[in-house]
Amino acid sequence: MKPVLVALLIGAASSACADIVVPVRTIRAKEIIAAGDLDLKSGDLPGAVSEPLALIGQEARVALYPGRPVRPGDVGPPALVERNEITTLVFLQGGLHIVAEGRALGRGAAGEMVRAMNLSSRTTVTGRIQADGSIEVQ
Repeated sequence: MKPVLVALLIGAASSACADIVVPVRTIRAKEIIAAGDLDLKSGDLPGAVSEPLALIGQEARVALYPGRPVRPGDVGPPALVERNEITTLVFLQGGLHIVAEGRALGRGAAGEMVRAMNLSSRTTVTGRIQADGSIEVQ
């Protein structure tokens, strides 16, 4: 065989076997993932996370078990608002700015939609969670 062809075959074989990220311990749902919780395992599983940095600081959405591959849907950004938490409801439209106290009816991270109850009027509204933990209502 020619040296160039051998090098191409070796390169193709090494790129076919990628690393996947697996937990080293059981990570429960709602736990924040730390660098020490993860390890790389050789193998190529379509849909599995292959970069540990993509998982560090994320929150487990489901229980993650040692040695099993982590999929992107298994993790997400950490929740800022917990269910039943008292939070600030903000309504902005034009020059109008209304602030009220509310109770979150679900939990979620920044940018996610969540329902909340206005504690003054007892009405249920839907809004987007902001980076500061407040809920911007439409």
